[in-house]
Amino acid sequence: MLSYGLRPEGSSWREQALRERSAHGAEAHLTLRDLRRTPLSMPSDTLVHICENPRMVEAAAGAGCTQPVVCTSGNASTAVLTLLDGLANAGCAFAYHGDFDWPGITLANRIISRYYALSWRMSAYDYERLVAHNNGQGIPQLSLAGLPVAADWDADLAPAMTALDVALHEEVTLDVLVEDLA
Repeated sequence: MLSYGLRPEGSSWREQALRERSAHGAEAHLTLRDLRRTPLSMPSDTLVHICENPRMVEAAAGAGCTQPVVCTSGNASTAVLTLLDGLANAGCAFAYHGDFDWPGITLANRIISRYYALSWRMSAYDYERLVAHNNGQGIPQLSLAGLPVAADWDADLAPAMTALDVALHEEVTLDVLVEDLA
């Protein structure tokens, strides 16, 4: 599992290594084995941003962002859930962003409901703005595939997506999301 900016409390070498990687703007790959050996704890007021695409973590690291980011790389693995469960138990809060397509909304519903996460630029308004921006930039559009999925956090999102019929992958929002993390 790819992460960036995790600055856990504690004095073990693993916790120190994560803080060092954060200080030097480097991503960190955590395995389930790592997390089982050293459960991570962060200050309880920490807001952890969760993304779906590893490119988001790379962009945050490249821009020297300061806020922590955890990547699910699609459907959250056991390692991702183990980390997020531990951080939730420590009192961390979460904000989630993923793809604007039907599988992406399904994944977002799972994370948002499990962790009471805020949606992070995942509203109907955000979607409509991104579609218009991409059209204006001449970015090739992909049609949505599959059956519509209602977004638990925004009743207007699925109707907006159905009406515009454009799938937007997380990469098209990198500039805006990186600004949020700065």
